[in-house]
Amino acid sequence: MVEAYWNIGKSIIEEQGGNGKAKYGTGLLKELSKQMTRDFGKGFTVANLKNMRQFYLTFPNGYALRSGLSWTHYRLLMRVENENAREFYMQEAVKSQWSTRQLERQINSFFYERLLSSKNKEQVSQEIQALEPMKKPEDVIRDPYVLEFLGLTPNEDFYESDLKQALITHLQKFILELGIGFSFVARQKRITFDGRHFRIDLVFYNYILKCFVLID
Repeated sequence: MVEAYWNIGKSIIEEQGGNGKAKYGTGLLKELSKQMTRDFGKGFTVANLKNMRQFYLTFPNGYALRSGLSWTHYRLLMRVENENAREFYMQEAVKSQWSTRQLERQINSFFYERLLSSKNKEQVSQEIQALEPMKKPEDVIRDPYVLEFLGLTPNEDFYESDLKQALITHLQKFILELGIGFSFVARQKRITFDGRHFRIDLVFYNYILKCFVLID
């Protein structure tokens, strides 16, 4: 979604002749809003299109965007006028896995400015780590798992294939049950280990923990 919004912002600027200081062109945005709402549904109001335009202007290098940050993260970062401060908050948000609420708190408390002006930078850093500690794996992955939504008979007689098929059918709910940050990668993924071949039933990736999760 972040990449799509960046490209929409880029297209708007290109339509305005590449002039980042040009007026928004209310007529252009209104027409684009109507067309995109008709084609793709809600979420493409004139106000949102203005945000997408500003998103591209603020982050013109699409390769510098960080996949660990959401659109709400970037909307907060766009409010930071100082480019160095904005880059600092972006890097810290990724490294410390800040939620949008945590990021907003640090921006509003002028953490970057306090760190820059402080003679005891270590103390300021310790303060922020105490207020916003990094997530541990056990904070991300749920335990235990409650899989009642699969609709399986509550007994011990069903086969592994029954469980597997039910999980595939309810994959979206299953990912939400795993915890936060998970995305589906593959099923029956073939891997080779120590000269032997295996097929992993389900492969997920967690962008917060930055690791693959294999279910077999």
